[in-house]
Amino acid sequence: MATKPAIPKGTRDFSPEEMAKRNYIFDTISEVFHLFGFQQIETPAMENLSTLMGKYGEEGDKLLFKVLNSGDFLSGVTDEELSARNTNKLASMLCEKGLRYDLTVPFARFVVMHRNEIGFPFKRYQIQPVWRADRPQKGRYREFYQCDADVVGSDSLLNEVELLQLMDEVYSRFGIRVAIKLNNRKILSGIAEVIGEPEKIVDITVAIDKLDKIGLEKVNEELREKGISEKAVAMLQPIILLEGSNREKLATLKNVLVDSDTGLKGVSELEYILDHLEPSPLRSALEIDLTLARGLNYYTGAIVEVKALDVQIGSITGGGRYDNLTGVFGMPGVSGVGISFGADRIFDVLNQLDLYPKDSLSATQIMFVNFGEKEQSICMEHAFRLRRCGIRTEIYPEAAKMKKQMGYADSKKIPYVALVGENEIAAGKITVKNMTTGEQQMLTVSELADFLK
Repeated sequence: MATKPAIPKGTRDFSPEEMAKRNYIFDTISEVFHLFGFQQIETPAMENLSTLMGKYGEEGDKLLFKVLNSGDFLSGVTDEELSARNTNKLASMLCEKGLRYDLTVPFARFVVMHRNEIGFPFKRYQIQPVWRADRPQKGRYREFYQCDADVVGSDSLLNEVELLQLMDEVYSRFGIRVAIKLNNRKILSGIAEVIGEPEKIVDITVAIDKLDKIGLEKVNEELREKGISEKAVAMLQPIILLEGSNREKLATLKNVLVDSDTGLKGVSELEYILDHLEPSPLRSALEIDLTLARGLNYYTGAIVEVKALDVQIGSITGGGRYDNLTGVFGMPGVSGVGISFGADRIFDVLNQLDLYPKDSLSATQIMFVNFGEKEQSICMEHAFRLRRCGIRTEIYPEAAKMKKQMGYADSKKIPYVALVGENEIAAGKITVKNMTTGEQQMLTVSELADFLK
C-alpha cells in the first residue's frame, strides 16, 4: 500500500478560497505601502550562510534552515570529523547556503550590493516567504510570509512616525482592533547601565521580551541564570512593571535614567514620536511598553510590535530602527528603520473574526450553463464580451445535467448563473439567475456587464 503523502510540520497547503483570502491580505498591505511611497523588490529564497549567521543572535542562528552543498557534500569531511559530531563545525563544512530567516538582512545585503543604482532615502517593500526551524505551534509556522516596509539612508524619526501611521492604516482597513506597543532599545540600554549591568543588555532584553509568555517569576529566574545580580534583578522590577499614560511613563523614565545619556536619548526619541502623532492621532491604541525588547540583536532605536486585541495570538507586526545593520556588509553609517507584517498570523486573525469582505472571496462572478453545441457557441461570444469588460466569467465545459452544473456553481460560490436557451437566443438576451435569492431576469449582454459591475 502506497504511503500517504504529507507535508513538513509547520507548513501548510492553501485552497483556492484560502488563496483568495491571502491575496486580499497581500493586496491590502501592498496598496498601503504604495500609499506611503514604498517600492517593491524581491531577493532569493537562499542566501549565503555568511550573510545570515550572526545577525539574529545566538537563538536566531539556531533557527536557520541550512542547505546541504550540491553533489558529494561529504567529500571534504574526514571520518574523524564525522565521528566527533561537532554539529556547528560540520554545518559550516557541509552547508554554504541557508533559507532566509527574515527579509531585513537580505534587504541590507541588497542595499550594499546595489548602492550605486538606488537613491537615498530608499523606501522598499517586500512580500515573500521566510523559513525558521522553530517548534510548530498555534500561530507559529516554519514557513510563513512576511510583508516588510523599510527606509534606509535617513536618520529622521519622521520615518518612525509614518510607519506607525502605515500600520494603523492597514489594520483599520482590515477592521482588526489592535494595540501598538512601542519602546526604544536606548532606554533598555540605559536601564542596564543604571542597574549596574551594562554588558548584560542582550541577556536582559531577551529575558524581559518573554514576560507575556512565561510570566515575571520565570523572567527573573532567567535573569539570575544569566548571571545578573539579585540587586540588579530587584532594581528591574518597578521598571518592567511601569504603569500610567505614555507621557507619565516617559516622565518617570527621565528620573530613573537621569545618569544615563543613552537612556535619556531614547526617552527623547519617543517624545518626538508622540509629539508628531498628536496632530493626526492613530485610530489604534498606542502604548509605551518597557517589556517590549524583541530578541533580534540589530535594533538600536525605536522598536514596535502589534498585538490583536480580540484574538489570542502572538505579535502580528513588529520592527524598529537598526542603524548598524549595513555596516556588517562593509557599508557603515547607513541608518534604517522598518516593520514586518506577519501575513500568516493576520490570515488566522481575519479567519477567527470573520472579517473578510464578501467580494474579496468571490472569484468567478457569473457562470454560463452549457445546454449543447449551438448554445455553447453563443455563450462563448457573450463570455468574450463580458471578459473584455473585466467581468470574471466561466462557461461550464460540457452539456452535463443541470443539477451537476448548478452544484458546481454552488460549490464555487458563484453568485450568478447565466442561461442561454432557444428563447434567449431568439430575443438576443441572457436569463440571469441570482444563486442566493433564486430571482431571475432577462438582460442584454451590455446590460449584464453594467449590472455585474
